[in-house]
Amino acid sequence: MNADPPPPDTRVLTGDSRVLIGRSALLDEVCPEFDRSPAVLVITGEPGVGKTRFVQELLRRTTSPGAVTLMARCPGPGARPFPFAPVIEAFSPSGTRPEAPPADLKAAALPTGLPAVLPAGLPAVTGALRGLLPGLAEHLPPAPSPLGDPDAEHHRTVRALHALTACLGDAVLAVEDVQWADPSTRAFLRTVVSDPPPRLRLVLTARSHTAPHTDMEGGGGLPFPLCVPSHVPVVERHLAPLTVSETGALAAGLLDGRAVPEGFADRLHRGTGGLPYVVEEVLRGHDAPTGERWEQEELPLPASVRRSVVEGLRRLPPPARRVVAAAAVLHTPAPGELLGAVAALDEPETRRALAAALRKGVLRAAGGSYAFPYELARRAAYEAIAEPERPVLHLRAARALARCTSPLPLAGMAGHYRRAGRGAEAARCLEAAADRAVKGGDAGMGAAHCLDALRCGPSPAARDRIALKLARVAPNARPGPEVPAALRQVLDQHSLGPGPSGEIRLLLGLLLRNQSGSGLEALEEMARAVPDLLSVSTGQAARALAITAIPSLKGWPVAEHRRLLAEAERLLPQVEEEDLRSAVLANRATALALMGDPSAWEAVADLPAALTGEEAARVHANLAGAAVSLGHRDRARAFQARAWQAVRTHHAPYLEAFVETTDVVAAFTGGRWKGLLERAEQAEAQYRNVPDFHAEALLVCGLLRLHTKGQTDVARRLLEQAVHTTALDTGVVLTSAAAAMARVHLAADRPAQAVQAVTGALHHVRRTGAWVWATALAPPAVDALIRDGRPGEAHRLVAELAEGIADRDAPAARAALLTSRALLAAPDGPPAEDGTPGALYAAAVAAWTRLERPHEAAYVREAWGLRLLTAGEAGGRTVVHEAIAAYQDLGAVWDVLRCQRGLREHGQVTVRRPGALGYGDHLSPRERAVARLASRGLSNREIARELVLSHRTVEHHVARALRKLGVSSRTEIGALLER
Repeated sequence: MNADPPPPDTRVLTGDSRVLIGRSALLDEVCPEFDRSPAVLVITGEPGVGKTRFVQELLRRTTSPGAVTLMARCPGPGARPFPFAPVIEAFSPSGTRPEAPPADLKAAALPTGLPAVLPAGLPAVTGALRGLLPGLAEHLPPAPSPLGDPDAEHHRTVRALHALTACLGDAVLAVEDVQWADPSTRAFLRTVVSDPPPRLRLVLTARSHTAPHTDMEGGGGLPFPLCVPSHVPVVERHLAPLTVSETGALAAGLLDGRAVPEGFADRLHRGTGGLPYVVEEVLRGHDAPTGERWEQEELPLPASVRRSVVEGLRRLPPPARRVVAAAAVLHTPAPGELLGAVAALDEPETRRALAAALRKGVLRAAGGSYAFPYELARRAAYEAIAEPERPVLHLRAARALARCTSPLPLAGMAGHYRRAGRGAEAARCLEAAADRAVKGGDAGMGAAHCLDALRCGPSPAARDRIALKLARVAPNARPGPEVPAALRQVLDQHSLGPGPSGEIRLLLGLLLRNQSGSGLEALEEMARAVPDLLSVSTGQAARALAITAIPSLKGWPVAEHRRLLAEAERLLPQVEEEDLRSAVLANRATALALMGDPSAWEAVADLPAALTGEEAARVHANLAGAAVSLGHRDRARAFQARAWQAVRTHHAPYLEAFVETTDVVAAFTGGRWKGLLERAEQAEAQYRNVPDFHAEALLVCGLLRLHTKGQTDVARRLLEQAVHTTALDTGVVLTSAAAAMARVHLAADRPAQAVQAVTGALHHVRRTGAWVWATALAPPAVDALIRDGRPGEAHRLVAELAEGIADRDAPAARAALLTSRALLAAPDGPPAEDGTPGALYAAAVAAWTRLERPHEAAYVREAWGLRLLTAGEAGGRTVVHEAIAAYQDLGAVWDVLRCQRGLREHGQVTVRRPGALGYGDHLSPRERAVARLASRGLSNREIARELVLSHRTVEHHVARALRKLGVSSRTEIGALLER
């Protein structure tokens, strides 16, 4: 814009060196060319781009000792024109230096020393300057006689200034903002350029929004032709705004060297256009943002930038100001026709107005469209529009967009209608935008548009219609909590008929179940929908019943879900709509599979061949998860492959998250752990707004942190968070997290706490009767009960498990039952009904191996081998080493350490692998873990149990941690670890 900002300081200081952000290469290129006499250098660029700062750095690098440096700035258009004003400033002993001159320019170069360098015997013509330069009058020849002709007097003054400049010897004359030079100054500069003194270097800066002298948009530049003799080198350079990375580097320097994220640098660049002055003003007096504030906070609009924009607007003719206001309202680059329509100007007026705005640099042209040079300039221009005028312009903008653009920018039109106070029209546009997005397969955008439409205050009929569309698209869109709130608000109006009301209530319940963490509330909401749906559509009612029939650990007893499924099956023959029939069949197959019902696979075979992309992804992801949990590995792979295929051809964020987290859980269960932690952590960060998916990602993160890193404290936190996050849980999170925590306590010889860890999950299993989901939970629960001296409870648990899966198709639960019976069998008692303990262990290992679950198989081998060692039987060491080898293949470091400790406790010598990392004076991960527990007051023995280490190893780690941290007491460790 056309303000006159002070020169920005775009230096970043590093030690004693100065780095000019984004200009170093250009300086390196220009300095050798400018370091000759005579020479002419022209620097152009838009206001705030750093021309003054560039010239200062150039002179700092090239000015030689003893050289005279004269600097001046032409006053802006608001100043009263005075002949030769900048020249008088340059030759004046005071007030001629820039606001912040380079600290290392030589004192001899200051104009205060100008009389000292003037030679004796100046040309007589310089006496004509006595009146113009009174500070030098006593050093000048006598004033010549008046000529009596103003033009002749003016010409003699120009010649006198030229002669005086030539007498300075080695000299630099720098004149800034020559686009505002008065006619007399322009005449002097033309003379110097056309006949430069032999030892003078001339620097001129001018405002130009394009490269020098192209002037395609009236960008300014020099106000006179640059006619330089052929022997004089001319250097012309245009300073472009900073790039995104350079903007980030400048911001880092202004924020005390703190690195800024790429996203913030990009947003700062868009907001400021990469102009150093604007960047500095935006960040002036502001602390560095932290965390999400880097991305969320709106850039401030500094008062200085606002003033500069408003000053530029004032210099425009009224039609140009109207075009600029139209551009500010439209927000995005717009063609001239659209700007003219919003500004209410005809075509010739629009052309002239645009030309004026382009000449002043208020707007830029690019690809046939016009826009502001940077976003903060647009905001300032928008704020300059009078409040009563804004709704009028927004209404014109909405109508002009409808006439001038194709396809219709519906969301943009809605925004203008809303700002014009036309809520009904805004809602209509957003509804159409939602329909378009859903048709294009973008469920997330469709849901967002529907939600925005409801916020616009549509008519009751439109509100109910939009709410139904929102309810239909939201389950596939990963929406936030605003969607259930909006749907409830519409339901509370009681304006819906039974059909729409029942469908919205059903879909609201589905949304609550899958995404908001409200498990039982979701089931009750869906159950309330059935009567309404039954009164208008048997198919909708059957679908609601089938959805509600899907069981979960936090839901109703499985028997109740079976009853609801039977009701849906009873209604199924009456369902004629193909899409509803497909939905009922898909949910029926899901429910049966999750229950471990043997008829589930027949139900899968009954599924329609032509399921929609969304329904196919959903049902196959559900079936894949059920198959993984039940232990049907081949079916799980096939279902997961179909789910991925459906997701890749149909963009639905919720379903993508569903399939990905299902795959992550399957990868852990199947022992495919390489690179899985990074993938799980990415899913955990990405799916935080969908509780069950977030919980599954947290679960896998916690399990991998435990088994591959041995980070028991981190694992405990992640697993607890997973348990608190999950909404309903179809047999994965609650049981697996409880099992892992029980194993941590058992490894630390805390059986009572292990029993406590599994109590909650066992309660859910017993309450619902979902014993097919007790696969991960049962073996450590049995082990904990036995070691806590409660064998009767252990026997009862095994009996409950056997009864609960007796008629179920659940190979994994049967393998868990074998493991539990092996753990339960007394080493010196009578053989169990399934054989001796050794036979039970061998059968369990074989079962887990067939299911391709290497971790469970290794866990059984570990328990088997340690039991043999305890009983003094042969083969124990071999079996434990087989478990160690299996754990090592997985990367299960914590399990390996536990096995090695078990061998040591039975008098077996273990050999550590060589090649441990050296950490010097820094704590190793293991030393840090030990130090953290020590700072909490745990004894060495308790730490050894917690981390599955020997007592002696813990002693060594504590001693090294104290030495490295430079403290003598365990109580001093905590504060140092937080640094």
